[in-house]
Amino acid sequence: MYQGIATVSGSFTKMGLLRASQEVDFGITGYQEYTLFGHELYLTTTHISIIVVMLALIIFALVANRVIKKADPNKVPGTFLNIIEYIVEAIDNLTVANMGSKHGHKFSNYIGTLFMFILLSNLSGLFGLRPPTADYGTTLALALITFAMIHYNGFKYQKASHVTNLFKPLLLSPINIIGEIATPLSLSLRLFGNILSGTVLTGLIYGLLPKLLTLVWPGALHAYLDVFSGTIQAYVFCMLTMVFVSNTFEEE
Repeated sequence: MYQGIATVSGSFTKMGLLRASQEVDFGITGYQEYTLFGHELYLTTTHISIIVVMLALIIFALVANRVIKKADPNKVPGTFLNIIEYIVEAIDNLTVANMGSKHGHKFSNYIGTLFMFILLSNLSGLFGLRPPTADYGTTLALALITFAMIHYNGFKYQKASHVTNLFKPLLLSPINIIGEIATPLSLSLRLFGNILSGTVLTGLIYGLLPKLLTLVWPGALHAYLDVFSGTIQAYVFCMLTMVFVSNTFEEE
């Protein structure tokens, strides 16, 4: 009897998962195959999402530049100009607060661009796209840029001590070296894991629920997984970037 119940239950589970996999695709899908230097490559959902996110940021930057150039300093700024000023001021305050007034303004452009790219990538799921940050190739690339920036500034401000500090004390040098190598891995895996889990969970919910319920109930799921969690992860990635880079200023 129990074996029969388990068999029926397993059948329903398999049927539900099969229906979910057939109706919802939350994996990376290749659309166009092409050959480059003898290697077969694909244009995937990640590439398409990144292109859309980049175009959105470029269009926003061009419109903002046009609005700023045409702004009259003797008139009250419009709503869009106020939004631009608020974003710039918030990013400047954030970088100065975490990296100091001497270095903070130098990194405002990078931190601001990084935050907006990650945030818009995380929110792209609201518009039917697969978030680029749910692909480890994207998050690893972002983490490696931060990793390169950390060591560039380390050699710039700490000189040779940036390397010799890894062997102080000598007994803990293996741990220090592993810690340096783990920095890009922890940065990339944290962002990747959180966004991917939200993408998979949302895909399963859409695949398992009746069509009528998917019109209403998943809204709360999107509010948490896409908006709240996506914003928090973008903030955490930028905050850790500022902390790691600012640590290289200590022995200047």
